[in-house]
Amino acid sequence: MSMPTIPDITPEIKISREEAINLLLASIALEEIGLAHIINAEGEKIQEVIEKGRCTTIDELLKINESVKKTLEVIIKKEMLLQFKLENVLEIIGKEKGPKK
Repeated sequence: MSMPTIPDITPEIKISREEAINLLLASIALEEIGLAHIINAEGEKIQEVIEKGRCTTIDELLKINESVKKTLEVIIKKEMLLQFKLENVLEIIGKEKGPKK
């Protein structure tokens, strides 16, 4: 068996610093929207269970509650990462504008 050959691809992407910053901010915003949808879905899950009485025992309610809790914990972790990302972008913007007077 011979080694695979990898074509020599050198893509050239040209975007300005301002465009890169805008793309970073847009990516943060899109991730926030995605997380908001997940949070909303978790709320709807709880409402569905309570309103339609789909769970008949306390154990079933506790399992759903634990599931929602774990999901929200993951969302909180993601929010923290997004906060770091935003702070880095704001730092880049600050450096671009120069020192504060």
